[in-house]
Amino acid sequence: MKEFLSCGRIVNTHGVGGMIKIESWCDTPKVLAGLKTLYLEKNGVYTPFKVERASVHKGMVLCKPEGSDTFETAILYKNKDVFCKREDLKLPEDRVFIEDILGLSVINADSGKVYGKLVRVIDNPANEIYEIETEKGMAYMPAVSEFIDRIELENGIFVRPIEGMFDEI
Repeated sequence: MKEFLSCGRIVNTHGVGGMIKIESWCDTPKVLAGLKTLYLEKNGVYTPFKVERASVHKGMVLCKPEGSDTFETAILYKNKDVFCKREDLKLPEDRVFIEDILGLSVINADSGKVYGKLVRVIDNPANEIYEIETEKGMAYMPAVSEFIDRIELENGIFVRPIEGMFDEI
């Protein structure tokens, strides 16, 4: 499993005092705002930066990186993804990190039929949606307990789709 997980993207600066605005990819922006250290990646090397302070504003995280005191220093962060260490996030036992399930096979829990591979998890207001690459194209499935039987990181995502969901596959 990866030591570092992508958790957001720096989309802009905020003000003139060195603040940056981050789009959170965590369950909630509050999770990202609670991290004390974030990382930037370049050529496989993760460089840490300390977070002096962070808060949530209009669904985004406003963050003050240590040493970033001007607009000119903050603009250097723009359009970069931020990462955190896996160990810095507390995850309930019944949950998984999205990065750990991307690429897993999506399998019928009853028949064992493999529908395809999970290529993307789409964040939707009602619930997440799994984008599954099949032999015949993309298929979409709500990521809800009614359809997901279990997730085994070693074996795949076992599902119980409703009739017609994967008929064309």
